[in-house]
Amino acid sequence: MLLPPPPSDTTILFELGRRIQRTRLDLNLSQARLAEEAGLSLPTVQRLEAGSSVQVLSLLRVLRALGIADPLHGLLPAPGVRPMELLVHDGARRRRASTPAASAVAPKPWTWGD
Repeated sequence: MLLPPPPSDTTILFELGRRIQRTRLDLNLSQARLAEEAGLSLPTVQRLEAGSSVQVLSLLRVLRALGIADPLHGLLPAPGVRPMELLVHDGARRRRASTPAASAVAPKPWTWGD
C-alpha cells in the first residue's frame, strides 16, 4: 500500500493560515484587533493568514491571543527517561548525539570500472 507523500511546507503554511483566519472570524475579531491583542503588526497577521512564513514567536502570540495555544503542549511530548540510557551512561542523561558506527554507514554504490 502506497502512502501519499507528506504535504509540502507551503501547503502546511497555507492550511495553518486558513485555520487561523477561520478561528479569528469565528471569534468575530478583525485582523487589526488580533494584531493588537497579540502585540504584533497588522502586516504580520496578514502574512500569517496568507500562508507566508513568519517567526515562531509571532505564531505563538497569535495562537495565545486566539486562546488556542494550549494544544501545543502535545506537539512535542516531554522526553522520558529511558532506563537503558541511564544504565549505559552511568545514570547520566545524553547531552549530544553520537557519531554513527562505521558499519551503519551505507556502502558506496557499485559503478562500472570499480
